[in-house]
Amino acid sequence: MKEYAPRIEIVRSAAAAAAAERGAERIVACMRNRTQLTLGLATGATMTPLYARLVAASRAGLISFREVTCFNLDEYVGLAPSSAGSFHRYMHEHLFGHVDIEAGRARLPNGMAEDVAAEAAAYEAQIAASGGIDLMLLGIGANGHIGFNEPGSDFASRTREVELDEATRVANAGGFPDLAHVPRRAITMGIATILQARSILLVATGSEKAAAVAAAIEGPIGPACPASALRLHRNVEIICDEKATAALAKRPRNETRRTA
Repeated sequence: MKEYAPRIEIVRSAAAAAAAERGAERIVACMRNRTQLTLGLATGATMTPLYARLVAASRAGLISFREVTCFNLDEYVGLAPSSAGSFHRYMHEHLFGHVDIEAGRARLPNGMAEDVAAEAAAYEAQIAASGGIDLMLLGIGANGHIGFNEPGSDFASRTREVELDEATRVANAGGFPDLAHVPRRAITMGIATILQARSILLVATGSEKAAAVAAAIEGPIGPACPASALRLHRNVEIICDEKATAALAKRPRNETRRTA
């Protein structure tokens, strides 16, 4: 496998807000440059302030979601869209419920599907039918996962049902009454699906992500750190705050520093 050098922009700031701002600016610029756009979207605490900025830009008339199609990375299996902790609910509360996107263009896997394998295959087909993802927004798990591609995931993987690592369930327990309510399985885009996006934007904040960021950028490329697959892509931008870069042993190639 040939390794490409990602463009890495590190936001050196004591606060994560600057990383969220830079990530939002990147998406806004992409939306203003091309109205008919397909976005891949992520969830989680890192994305909440970024989506707040997209909502503000939409309300200010700077962008419109009317011709944008969105595909979310993942959803829990067995969780209804309205349930606490579901990514359907997260996206409605933080983005889709506040912008002018058409309901049919805001797509997430159906975690309540009777045939999960068929749902995963259909979701993969929908992405392909849309012409593919123009810009994929990613977070990173503390164990290096992207989407719900946990360590050990095949780089050739496509959208599928997966079993979640216990560390992932613990990390995501804040959205549920307790750990016992966190689903053990999910539908996720595969690593190969993610890598087919024309451009990729990864945003990482906080010291708990530092080891994963270092492994993704400086460690071996392989299934032990799913995010290391991003080094096989030609068009990746990684935005971090100061805490998320604390474990890097050397200054990344093509780094652009920004302070806020």
